[in-house]
Amino acid sequence: MTSMISTVKLMNRLTSRRGFITGTAACLALVATPALAFSTSQAKALIGAAVKDINAIINSGASESVMLRKFENVFTNYADVERIGQLVLGPDGRSASAGQKRAFEKAFKTYISRKYGRRFREFIGGRVEVNSAKAVKSYYEVKTTAHLQGESPFSVVFVVADANGRFIDMKIEGISLIKAERSEIGAMLDKRKGNLDKLIADLKTMG
Repeated sequence: MTSMISTVKLMNRLTSRRGFITGTAACLALVATPALAFSTSQAKALIGAAVKDINAIINSGASESVMLRKFENVFTNYADVERIGQLVLGPDGRSASAGQKRAFEKAFKTYISRKYGRRFREFIGGRVEVNSAKAVKSYYEVKTTAHLQGESPFSVVFVVADANGRFIDMKIEGISLIKAERSEIGAMLDKRKGNLDKLIADLKTMG
């Protein structure tokens, strides 16, 4: 029961929980490759470096604006922002032009860095530890444990794509942030009657 409560509290901090519209397997299928080219140790090292940066940022005592810039660097250095954007936009991105896709990726990167950067600031005094890594089909799962002040530890799993050795998802107690953001972005696009350009413009000031 304590673990369930901690999970719900964390997801409320990280992102709004709307109804999820696709399974994790469907999302990961988009990055499938015939054979593994990366390695388990490399995936673990990648997330180890990302976690080290995250821990340093949340306990740096820096101002919000400085911390948000540093969190954007984390996404730039360790995440496949282009692929994350494609997974989040989903079918709505199929009819987008190349220019719209580039503009969405740029706006989404700013949006997601601000959004999660602000949420991670609430973790000041806590830490994330890397535990293990394993290969799963054409990607890797790197398991970590988050320790927050006043709460029981909980599991956070980073999903690293074999295709380019960058993380493309993060699952907290089995709940995918890609799926949560896909639901959020889909709702935003519906609210704007499918106008992707309007969504792109608004994402630049959100998060």
